[in-house]
Amino acid sequence: MRLLLLEDELDTANYVIRGFEQHDDVVVHAGDGHTGLLMAMEGGYDALMIDRMLPGLDGLKVLSMLRAGGDRTPAIFLTAVGGLKDRIEGLDLADDYLVKPFAFAELQARIGAICRRPQGQVQDTMLKVADLEIDLLRRTVQRAGQAVALQPTELRLLECLLRQKGRVVTRTMLLEDVWEFHFDPGTNIVETHISRLRAKIDRGYDRELIRTVRGSGYMIDDSD
Repeated sequence: MRLLLLEDELDTANYVIRGFEQHDDVVVHAGDGHTGLLMAMEGGYDALMIDRMLPGLDGLKVLSMLRAGGDRTPAIFLTAVGGLKDRIEGLDLADDYLVKPFAFAELQARIGAICRRPQGQVQDTMLKVADLEIDLLRRTVQRAGQAVALQPTELRLLECLLRQKGRVVTRTMLLEDVWEFHFDPGTNIVETHISRLRAKIDRGYDRELIRTVRGSGYMIDDSD
């Protein structure tokens, strides 16, 4: 991937650049809003990573100007500004919003997610992995042709995992996507619901589809 990073904090910029370069991605860096806007307008990037508090021209204004000009490049705000109002304001323009400090693995997962997201298209309503199927229109789940009864939260949790099939979904991502928590509630709510979902999806089958990735999060896939 070729990514554009707008970040004035050099330590953060170097942290992000090193992380992506280790995975053979290219990161172009701008340290202020005006320079970043000009670079973004040149195009050719798979995604934009933008700090909200930039010198010269703040990140919100940069992305607002890009969107007004028809630029739909996937974008994520990286910022220390984490209030609910700020998040809502940012998500009106960007595809995602990540509050500092953050783990690189989570940033990488989020970049992968927004880059895979169909631009201007309706999301799939039928999701499948191995012999597990979810019909989001009918709100039904089957495994090996047998109906699986899930509670609404369990269904949202399964949908989140299936949309990231084969990729790690962090605890923070699940808290935001399933429960709409933009903070850590300090409980084991994720772990409890994952355990319940496993009991309904995997128990009694030879192959377990929901996996724990130690130190990172969870994933669902059909590899052996």
